[in-house]
Amino acid sequence: MIEVSHISRSFGSFKAVDDISFSIKTGEIIGLLGPNGAGKTTTMRMITGYLGTSAGKISIDGKDITENEKLAKQKIGYMPEAAPLYADMIVADYIAYVAKMQGQNPKEKVPYLCEICGLAEVMHKNISDLSRGYRQRVGLAHALLNDPEILILDEPTSGLDPNQIRDVRNLIKEIGKTRTVIISTHILSEVEMLCDRVIIIAQGKLVADSPTNELRVRFGGSASVQVQVGGCTNDELVTALKKIEGAEAVTSMDSTSEEWSVPNRVQEAAGAVVSVAAGKEIRTSITKLINENKWDLYELVLKRNSLEDVFRTVTTKGGEEE
Repeated sequence: MIEVSHISRSFGSFKAVDDISFSIKTGEIIGLLGPNGAGKTTTMRMITGYLGTSAGKISIDGKDITENEKLAKQKIGYMPEAAPLYADMIVADYIAYVAKMQGQNPKEKVPYLCEICGLAEVMHKNISDLSRGYRQRVGLAHALLNDPEILILDEPTSGLDPNQIRDVRNLIKEIGKTRTVIISTHILSEVEMLCDRVIIIAQGKLVADSPTNELRVRFGGSASVQVQVGGCTNDELVTALKKIEGAEAVTSMDSTSEEWSVPNRVQEAAGAVVSVAAGKEIRTSITKLINENKWDLYELVLKRNSLEDVFRTVTTKGGEEE
């Protein structure tokens, strides 16, 4: 169990992390998200004990990490985005070397990590000759050397090709069955596939904390409906759609939109995107509205909000869970 309680971190007059609190249960896989400069990496470094807090407290299994830093760090494995490996060493020698540095038995650790991280094909190769995907695996083996209860991964699939991404994701899923895992990434589809829960930080503040499968509903509605018609203006369409029960917000769209599908021959046409309130079904009402006004229907599409939509909403508007 990780408890982060009202932590802040300042660098001079700049506050990188501002009064953040959350808890992570043993065995959870957490996605830690945020725009560049939001405070994600600073937060992760404070959890590892690499950076101290300016205020607040971090506890692991009920014990403040500042009271026994060595014990706390033994529980954590950390893989930075660019794992600092010795490029001129052979993979097997590198893992054995780090094992000795950490007081581990290389004869036990090298074959174990070779198997769990899928390194059998490259154990005899120099690290400098490895693909980025295999270098990430070596970095992961390093992070796992002391068999940590908590694994923190910063952009674990950054720069990998699709096959390498799939392999590393499968590896993380397998490792996550027996450990608490915190993943920082910009690849939102990765979060949806891997993470039980998502924590989003923006401008140093926590703006969302929710189970992944509930995030779309809890932040910014669960879906939107895209409507395109002929026979009216955008103002007329938007005004009419705003009156429909269950329509939370209506945004105008026109022929400059990439998704515009009304034929060019239609002189008077309009489009709009309607954000749908959670649990509401408004397509029947929209169809009735179009028929009553004798407009020509060209498109009526339901779009489930993606994690990207939620991310954009909470990080640009500073939205917080109600």
